[in-house]
Amino acid sequence: MKIIYEDTRLLVIDKPAGLSVLPDGWEKDSEYVVKMLEEQYGKIFIIHRLDKITSGVMVFARDADTHRALNIQFENHEAQKTYHAVVEGNPKWNEKIAKHPLRANVGHKHRTMVDDKNGKPSETRFRVMKRYPESALVEAKPMTGRTHQIRVHAYALGHPLVEDVLYGARDLYGIPRPMMHAQSLSFIHPATNESVKFSAPHPADFEEALKILGAVY
Repeated sequence: MKIIYEDTRLLVIDKPAGLSVLPDGWEKDSEYVVKMLEEQYGKIFIIHRLDKITSGVMVFARDADTHRALNIQFENHEAQKTYHAVVEGNPKWNEKIAKHPLRANVGHKHRTMVDDKNGKPSETRFRVMKRYPESALVEAKPMTGRTHQIRVHAYALGHPLVEDVLYGARDLYGIPRPMMHAQSLSFIHPATNESVKFSAPHPADFEEALKILGAVY
């Protein structure tokens, strides 16, 4: 786990895939992000979460005032999050806005599902970055913060994340996880009131997946 930035108010990390932020009730992970960070830094406060399968940028607060200030930014959608993901198929669009209402924690697999009647308003903006023979690298910007939002919206558009079998993908390529990476995060630093932006490069498994998919004909 790489520390991208730290000061007395903030801690920004590059989370590896396969590591939970917190232990879920149905998972008994002995190691998880908050435990590992608190062993080194003392008490930290969670502002947002990444799925266990997702790598990339996360920010934590180191005091209650910073936690409150950043929570307000995230709740008001003032913080900007950009993800990179690899989806099945070749979208007919270059840009697409998904607005399917979502309901989380459904069934024994705790999936999120599109629910036009009872779902919460949700929005993700997709942009194709690069096309491969049977897949595409896309940029995804969630305007809301629902559980599994990007994964479900991609599935609802007919292009689930490669290897995301929980949301309709086929297990075709031997790639070890659904390829989603929190590429950048920007917000106003509560101490300076200045805009800051943090980013993380694709991890090795993400780049390897792109090589595999680029060679598929």
